[in-house]
Parts: sequence; structure tokens; C-alpha cells
Amino acid sequence: MQKGNIGVTTENIFPIIKKFLYSDHEIFLRELVSNAVDATQKLKTLAATGDFKGELGDLTVRVKVDKENGTITISDRGLGMTTEEIDKYINQIAFSGANDFLEKYKDDANAIIGHFGLGFYSAFMVAKTVDIVTLSYKEGAKAVKWSCDGSPEFTLEETERSDRGTDIILHVDEDCKEFLEESRLQGLLTKYCHFLAVPVAFGKKKEWKDGKQVETDEDNLINDTCPIWTKKPSDLKEEDYKKFYRDLYPMADEPLFWIHLNVDYPFNLTGVLYFPKIKSNIDLQRNKIQLYCNQVYVTDSVEGIVPDFLTLLHGVIDSPDIPLNVSRSYLQSDSNVKKISTYITKKVSDRLQSIFKNDRKEFEEKWDDLKIFINYGMLTQEDFYEKASKFALFKDTDNKYYTFEEYQTLIKDNQTDKNGSLIYLYANNLDEQYTYIDAAKNKGYNVLLMDGQLDVPMINMLEQKFEKSHFTRVDSDIVDRLIVKEDQKGEELPHDKQEVLSSLFKGQMPKVKKTEFHVEAHALGENNAPIVITQAEYMRRMKDMASIQPGMSFYGEMPDMFNLVLNSDHRLIKQVLSDAETACAEKLVPVESEIAMLTLRRNELQKAQEGKKDEEIPTAEKDELSDVEKKIEAQKTEKENILNGYAAGNKVVHQLIDLALLQNNMLKGEALTNFVKRSVEMI
Repeated sequence: MQKGNIGVTTENIFPIIKKFLYSDHEIFLRELVSNAVDATQKLKTLAATGDFKGELGDLTVRVKVDKENGTITISDRGLGMTTEEIDKYINQIAFSGANDFLEKYKDDANAIIGHFGLGFYSAFMVAKTVDIVTLSYKEGAKAVKWSCDGSPEFTLEETERSDRGTDIILHVDEDCKEFLEESRLQGLLTKYCHFLAVPVAFGKKKEWKDGKQVETDEDNLINDTCPIWTKKPSDLKEEDYKKFYRDLYPMADEPLFWIHLNVDYPFNLTGVLYFPKIKSNIDLQRNKIQLYCNQVYVTDSVEGIVPDFLTLLHGVIDSPDIPLNVSRSYLQSDSNVKKISTYITKKVSDRLQSIFKNDRKEFEEKWDDLKIFINYGMLTQEDFYEKASKFALFKDTDNKYYTFEEYQTLIKDNQTDKNGSLIYLYANNLDEQYTYIDAAKNKGYNVLLMDGQLDVPMINMLEQKFEKSHFTRVDSDIVDRLIVKEDQKGEELPHDKQEVLSSLFKGQMPKVKKTEFHVEAHALGENNAPIVITQAEYMRRMKDMASIQPGMSFYGEMPDMFNLVLNSDHRLIKQVLSDAETACAEKLVPVESEIAMLTLRRNELQKAQEGKKDEEIPTAEKDELSDVEKKIEAQKTEKENILNGYAAGNKVVHQLIDLALLQNNMLKGEALTNFVKRSVEMI
């Protein structure tokens, strides 16, 4: 037996490795199985070149667990190692490498986390002792056994082994007993080794017999050695791609379509990327692309390898040019990673362009699922916007689809305002905004449906991209003011009558938390609704942005501001005004007379003070003007109280207000119950 010292200055480096790599300690299995696969593939290469002339036989890598003895064994029939090779590859390189690794990160131990290329010595993250039993393929080689408990000491002795290859035997530490559970190991093998290029078996398959599970003679193979991304697209059928997708994501809807990646210059990259049915929630769809290096699973967090918006795709990327130690700093600086990112973006945009060009009907049918993905790309990546703007679509409320250019041509004649700006009208809820949509369509306008998660930021961006263009939601104003083509010339009510109407309705508006109503009267035409509720485009859009964009929470805290527009041409509004003036005349006449007298006096005082400096105006005149203004306000308040008192008992006023609120889904709770009761009474 040979005893030795590895030459590591650290007294016991492996507890340190375990400590700092704890969050990733499960990757020991990937490292060790990958090493076994690598040794097997190298032997196959030697056989192919004639440097190994023996029988290859069964090359399956086998993983076994012995819970009773607390061991995990990874076995292969690959190259094996001689005593000299153990000294070179295990004693010298592996452990000195571990020491260098720790020395490099001694000042920032947390930086170790995320570096996956730990190789053989990752075994000590879960094992208190590791044995290597190996026999080289070389003629005349002798089997040897190497043992180490994670300290700088090891033993190396000859042993018995009849077959070439290597067994790595892990004597699992007490705090890692979870890895002795079959289900835990099965899960890790499926995750990390599912597509390794050499068969990997984990025990035997089981079947039910006499009411219990018993092992069969058949290997429990856990991997597909030839996944579809390693094959030529010409050799695959549509069902092959769909089956692979179902295997990766068993609970997912069928993908929209896919891209088969295959490039060998200036970098190596293969893979298959799928367009999933995303529809709404972006965040839930991330981390669905699996990154592999020569069929070895690396991570499903591919930010930095593909552009942010492409992380919404699902599928597999395999590139030997992206090493296993995918640290953030590496990804940000590596030129191959940047080239891969650019290449994938181009392939995606080319694929979308091809579908749009060759089968627009299919593209339109899938647009509702593609929309959030394409919008996200246009919002976050300028070069993608330039490409996507040729095939991105608008959808209108009649379910018709237009490219940006087609839609501009459609609306330019009828939806250009007096300043020459093109007005894009849109709705985000067909049912709640039906009345507004209908009113706009009756004017000959087209209305877009923009109900997606990213439509608000898209609107903001498109207003910057499109020349002299504005987006306006159909409920942001009365229909005649959505697109102002000329100055208004219609006859409006006299100002004093507008004030009466405003007072009648303003005092009866419900008190809604964080909601304010401004009441105004306008001539909208006798055939239009008696009351219309609108919300200004700017403030509503800012509040929408506040819900999705950091730094805009100020707008989210502001109250909702609505306009209650009374149609002074409608017979019901005219009737309310007439009835109120008649019923309140006796009380209003003296008040209005007093307001008129006070206003006259205020005007006289203001005229007398025109052109004078403040110190030139007598104090008595200043005091009188202030007193007159206070009296005017008091009389106006009295007038409002008279009108409010009348309106409080006017069922028509309340009914009109509630109808407008109901139409906008704003009538709820007790107010809705009162509306129903009042409606029955009035009928």
C-alpha cells in the first residue's frame, strides 16, 4: 500500500468547498457521471482510430445506491486509469486545482457559488470518504484503489478488478443522507444527465408483482443519448418536435412553432427553441430554456446568453463554447456569448418573418399568443424592433389584422385631426367599453383592441416611433372630441344654465375612495346618451404605467379622475334643468339677484383699482373687495345648496347618474341595490 500527501497546504479543503458550494452541492452527480461518460467516449474514439483494438462491449454508465452501507457508486467501462494517471489527474491536478481555486476566492468566498466546473473533487461535497477502483484499458495495466477522506492524505494500493473502467465510490456524509434516497438520485439524474451521449442506468426497472414492486432484469435507463437537437432537421418530422416538447414540459400547451438551431462557425451551437403559448404572465414563463454543454445540463437560467425577451422561449441550447462555469462576469465579457445572442435573435426574427410572409393566415391565427413575446422584444431590443415592425400586427375590435403600415393607410383619411396628427383609437375591454366603441364606429372610425399586458408601454413607444401620431382610448373623451378636425361651432348652453346643471348632478355623485368626478355640460346631440363618463388619456395611462414600471408609483397613488359629461341636447337633461329651475325659482331668484348685484359691485371695485400699485389702493377699498368676494362665494354656496336639496329628491337625476356608472362598471354594493329598487319603483 502506498500512502501519500497530495501537497495541499490547506489542512482540510473539502469541508470548505462543501460550505461555500452548499447551494449547488447536488451537482456532484452531474460532474462524476459526466466524467464517466467522457472516459467512455474517449475509449470509443480510440477504437474508431484503431488505437484500441479490444471489444467495446456494453458501455453503459451505471449509478448504484446502497442505502444500508451509505454509498453511491458511479461505474463506467471507459479508459480507466493507471497508477501514474491517478497521480497526474487526481493527486496533482485535481487537488492542487482545488487549492488554487480556494486561494483565488479567499477574499470573496461567495464568488465560488455558481462556478460549476469542479470536476472530480465535487464528490467531497457529499462524501466523507471517496474510493476510486480503476483498471486502465492499456495492455498490462494493473487495477488500483485510491482512497481519501478529504484531508491531504490518501492511500493507493493494488486491488482486484477484472474489467477495464472506473468505479467512484462515495461514502456519503451524515449531513447528506438525502442523496441515498432513490427518488432524490432519480430526480438529479433526470435533471442533469437526461441527454448524455452514453447510456446511463440507475439500477433496474421495477414492476408490480404480488402487490409490491420488484426489480426486473432490465436496466433503468435515464437518458436519451440522441436528442432531436443532435439530429438533422431533414431527418425529423413535426411529431418528433412536438413529442420532445411534451417530454420537456409535460403540462404545457402545444407550442406554436419552433426553430432548429445548427451552426458550427464562428461558434458551435445546436438546439431547438419553441414558441410557447404565453398569452399573459411574462414572469411565470421564464427559465424554460435549458442550457447544455455537449449534452451535459448546465442551467435553466440563460439570461446573458440570450437576449432578455428571448428568455420567454422554451427549449434547449447546446454549445461547447459556453463552458460549465457560467458566471455573470464571464457571460458579460465573452465574445462567443455575444455572437450567440445576436445569432439567436436573427434566427427568431427570420423565422417569424418567414411565417408571416409564407402563411399570413396562420400567423394571424397565432398572433394573440405571439403578441406579448414580439411586443416584449420590440420594447427591449432596438434591432429586433426594426425587424419586427415589418410583421408585427394591430388587431381591431372586428378581429381584423393589419401591419403598422397597412393600418396607417387605413385610417389616415378619416382619423387625422386638425393639426395633421394621426389618431389611433383603441379599447382594452370590448364589453366594458362597448358603448364608446360603438359611438366611434358610428362616426366611421376604426378602433384597435389593445388588451395585452404590454400594450401600455407599447403605445408610449409607438408614439415616439410613429411620425405625428397619438393613441387615444375611446372612453377618454366624448366621441366628438376624440378626433378634433375643426374648431367647435355648436351652440352651447349659457354659462349660468351650465352651472345649474353641474350643481344638480355634482352634489349627487357617490363618494368613491380615491375617485374624483368633474361635472360639465356640453351639447352632444339629442340622439346621444344623456350622460357620458370619460377619463383623460394622459392621467389614466400614467396610472397604468405605474402598475408595471418602477419609479412611477407616484401616479399610482393619485386618485382616479373622471369627467361626467351632461348632454345638454338630450330631452332628459333638458327636462331636469327645466323642472329644477321651475321648482327652485322662488328660492333662487333672490339669491341670483344678490349674486348679480355683488358681482356688479366687485367689477366696479376691480376697475377702480386697475393700474394702481398696491400701496396706492386705500385699505377700505381692499377690505370691501375682499368682503364682496366672500359674499359672492357664500351666495353661490347657498345656490348650490338649494339645487342639491332639490336634486336629492329627484329620482331622474339619480337614475341618470347610476346608469352612467353602471355602464362603466362603477356601480356596486349598496348603490347598485338602491338603483335596482329605484328602477322598479319608476317602472
